Amino acid sequence: MRLLQNTMSNPSNFLLLPIPEIPMLDYLHNRNVKIVVLGARRVGKTALIVRFLTKRFIGDYEPNTGALYSRSISIDGDQISLQVQDTPCINQADGDDSSSPDIISRSLHWADGFVFVFSLTDTESWKALRPLHQQIRKIYPNTRLPFVLIGNKADLPHARQVETSEGIQLVNEIGGTYFEVSARENYNEVYDAFHQVCQEVCKVIGNNNGEKRRGLLLGRPKSPNMQDLGRRLKQALSSKVKSTASV
Repeated sequence: MRLLQNTMSNPSNFLLLPIPEIPMLDYLHNRNVKIVVLGARRVGKTALIVRFLTKRFIGDYEPNTGALYSRSISIDGDQISLQVQDTPCINQADGDDSSSPDIISRSLHWADGFVFVFSLTDTESWKALRPLHQQIRKIYPNTRLPFVLIGNKADLPHARQVETSEGIQLVNEIGGTYFEVSARENYNEVYDAFHQVCQEVCKVIGNNNGEKRRGLLLGRPKSPNMQDLGRRLKQALSSKVKSTASV
């Protein structure tokens, strides 16, 4: 685990198994934790989420339109109903994305915890997070919010543009925990980062006597990854049949 700073609490060839949705009874009775993952284009947001939930890595994804993933997981012995909101890219110039402001805005109001992602190989993706944090603080100026900052693509040291000290500098400003990870090469690093933000959310909920912040509600659509992975499976099987027939 590459845990670097804590200031809050003194290839497309792989096929994924579908991520099961939370049964309704579990969703109603378990502690609910809502996480939003934010960052610029091509920093690996979707890859990190899928890696965390399935332990598998897929390198190629279709353009991100904001998928909502749900799963029941165990955090420190307690069963929780986790929802993870993937988001479209934020504009690297000002921390916003004019093509999908509603999704971003609703996600910021909805979430209990925030995962900021940048690429260690892209300085602009690191710069885009500071104005995004300022946007969140305008919504919640005095609220203690769980933040995790992830510098992804640690497996590409030859292409590195953002130094560890710069990641620590940013997390000192926003408060939270900083991780440098490789979604491609190390599941444990990714798990530790998401586990951390889930722990922090559970602490905040517990300190508020179980009362969570009330934000805008997001619908619970059928997990989009279920449909997407089913389509990919059919494509893979179709390609295999064609290859066999041509031999």
